[in-house]
Amino acid sequence: GLMGNLLKVLACAELEHGPIVFLDFEHAQPTEAETAVWNQVSAVLEEAHGILAELQSYNGAGQEIREAIQNPGDLALQEKAWNAVCPLVAKLKRFYEFSLRLENALRSLLEALTSPPYAPMQHLEREQALAKQFAEILHFTLSFDELKMTNPAIQNDFSYYRRTISRNRLNNQQLDAENEVNNEMANRMSLFYAEATPMLKTLSNATTKFVSEVQFPENKTLPIEDTTDCLSTMACVCRVMLETPEYRCRFTNTDTMLFCMRVMVGVIILYDHVHPVGAFAKTSKIDMKGCIKVLKEQPSNSVEGLLNALRYTTRHLNDDSTSKQIRALLQ
Repeated sequence: GLMGNLLKVLACAELEHGPIVFLDFEHAQPTEAETAVWNQVSAVLEEAHGILAELQSYNGAGQEIREAIQNPGDLALQEKAWNAVCPLVAKLKRFYEFSLRLENALRSLLEALTSPPYAPMQHLEREQALAKQFAEILHFTLSFDELKMTNPAIQNDFSYYRRTISRNRLNNQQLDAENEVNNEMANRMSLFYAEATPMLKTLSNATTKFVSEVQFPENKTLPIEDTTDCLSTMACVCRVMLETPEYRCRFTNTDTMLFCMRVMVGVIILYDHVHPVGAFAKTSKIDMKGCIKVLKEQPSNSVEGLLNALRYTTRHLNDDSTSKQIRALLQ
């Protein structure tokens, strides 16, 4: 399994932010208290694998579109391009709708992992199955965005679809109504796919919104630190596992290393979007230097996407509060 021996034996010494909790990501089973949320998130995660497979095999209709544009008078080529693009747009719509379900799943997890009276560390210890699901959502998110970033066909196909639709509305042709993505949906999808990292944007918006809105029965708003401490704790756990040879040698397959790195980068980026001063400042609870060093020790083909995610999808990297040293490491 992907989780390999992830965190099986992570009972670390005291670290700069206190002891690290042992998260048994591999074998964590939901307790009775976790079951309701766990089932909800499980249903979403079960679909995630298929979504990635579909995105991986997404080839686009570049050829058909080019021929149609070069021969505007040839109706057969116009039809061929349209017929090639429609099923692709149906896929893109599915991906977009999945992002909304992912957002709901994340919200439920955040509620569970931050509710009083427990500290973030206690939450991660008590709700290990939910912590594991949270990690899997982040892993999916970075995998999805990495595939999307390297596939220009997606935006190309979608903008061709929109141009054709608006042209045909003018020409008043009948379009296959069942397949058509209505205008409002098309606008929302456009915004989604215009993002370099659409799934990450969805998650960070959802997390920010969660922190600003959530009210507990005793009517006290959740302090933002409760959410960000949960994130920094997870980043710390992953970093320690990656940089400690005696943990690392227990990973049976390279996928586990990659999983661990993705989760670490995912929580860093979320932290950076949600925390007012971000992940890179001196006051940050994440050891950014350590995290970046761990990534840079890996073969570059497996981490280039992750380093780019830190470079281009964080909010605070270029703030004055970021040390020159950290900036140099990401150069």
